[in-house]
Amino acid sequence: MKLNVVLFEPEIPQNTGNIMRSCVGFHAKLHLIKPYGFALDEKHLRRARLDYFKYLEYEEYDNLEDFLKKNKGAFYILSRYGHQSPKNIDFTKAKEDIYLIFGKESTGLPYDFIANNLDKTFRIPTTDKVRSLNLSNCVAIMLYLASSQVIDETLISHEPDSLKGEFFIDQYKKEE
Repeated sequence: MKLNVVLFEPEIPQNTGNIMRSCVGFHAKLHLIKPYGFALDEKHLRRARLDYFKYLEYEEYDNLEDFLKKNKGAFYILSRYGHQSPKNIDFTKAKEDIYLIFGKESTGLPYDFIANNLDKTFRIPTTDKVRSLNLSNCVAIMLYLASSQVIDETLISHEPDSLKGEFFIDQYKKEE
């Protein structure tokens, strides 16, 4: 079973770059639905995607219909219009690949798409002070939630810091 993140017409390069990094970290494939609010190149995504881009598995689509025609699986739509909390999702019941679908930052997903899939639409709960959370934060929350239920633990490494080593922090212990 594969985790997939779907971005419908992403507008902010920093969000998309952060999401790319999260997808690499969670072994998820990224699906990008055009048009974008930026160019998908090094210059526009440099800061957020860093050097992780070479590890990213991704695919691009001309529109939502193109994506839906080419992909089958368990779809979970995230929208501020969802009536259910994602904490109620049992990802272990999915027998196919899992697709976490997110809309563009300014207007989300097409209303007819949400209305026709309301039973698969979820809203990350927040206080009444905000409409929604930042897109890249929502993706990270959902990737963690899904992966904690369905990914074999051997796929997500819990190795110590790969840059400084397993025992780096030990040097800061105070002797008693």
